[in-house]
Amino acid sequence: EDIADIYPSLRQCVTHILEEQDIEKIVKNSDVIFICLPHGYAVSVAAKAYGAGTKVIDLGADFRLKDPSLYRQWYGVEHLHPELLDIAVYGLPEIYRSEIEEARIVANPGCYPTSIILGMAPLVQEGLVKPDTIIADSKSGVSGAGKTASDKTHFVNCNENINAYGVSGHRHRPEIEQELGFLTGERLRVSFTPHLMPVTRGILSTVYADFTEDITEEQVRELYADVYADAQFVRILAPGIWPHTRWVYGSNFCDINFAVDREAGRITVLSAIDNLVKGAGGQAVQNMNLMFGFEEDSGLDFPGVCP
Repeated sequence: EDIADIYPSLRQCVTHILEEQDIEKIVKNSDVIFICLPHGYAVSVAAKAYGAGTKVIDLGADFRLKDPSLYRQWYGVEHLHPELLDIAVYGLPEIYRSEIEEARIVANPGCYPTSIILGMAPLVQEGLVKPDTIIADSKSGVSGAGKTASDKTHFVNCNENINAYGVSGHRHRPEIEQELGFLTGERLRVSFTPHLMPVTRGILSTVYADFTEDITEEQVRELYADVYADAQFVRILAPGIWPHTRWVYGSNFCDINFAVDREAGRITVLSAIDNLVKGAGGQAVQNMNLMFGFEEDSGLDFPGVCP
């Protein structure tokens, strides 16, 4: 079957006949494998590839959490190869660039964690926010729910409607807590509530936290500029310009801005990404570029579509 028969937009752009899944053949004939399988399935493919010396980028959840008991708790299955968890590198290039360059297994981050971690990393890393005060409110387009039809993604239910889900606990929360915890060097808890909004793609995260000390917005701006000076896909917006999902639509960019409330001792950080690009496929390509020594923006230097 031609891939264009499944994705008609690729007609005359990509000519590729899909083959029957033969893992041994794929591993043997590939330099790198991108795995987009439900949790619990990718790990077996990755183990075979790792044993054969083929690099792996997993866009699912099988290698994101370092603690196999957390994986079991949140995904409901045992991790079949926990010995690979310490080998896998979390694929957020802006934080783990050098590790990704040497990696053989990369765990592509979740879409919500990408937006939240990039938004908060400079503050957390410098110990400028209290680790138990972080509250993240995220809104995502319907494509974030996947391709499988469901009641919540049925047009008449999601059109002209915004609703929260996973309020009592979302699988991306432990991923966010793990990575921000690694940056601060201590365990932290995040209050995270995702929402579904009636657009096709895009994530807008608004994150709140209390400062550990008095700090000005100018000092915060200098910090973000310094941390992301070499980050090609992170854009720190000018004061008073707030991220829009349409500005990153179809691109690999993450737009960030913030407001400091010195009277309350609190910061509000806003972060916008395209959940299908920087939150998934684009970031996977960015990771591949680093793993093979290519230019980091190869195949990704596209500003998106706006309007």
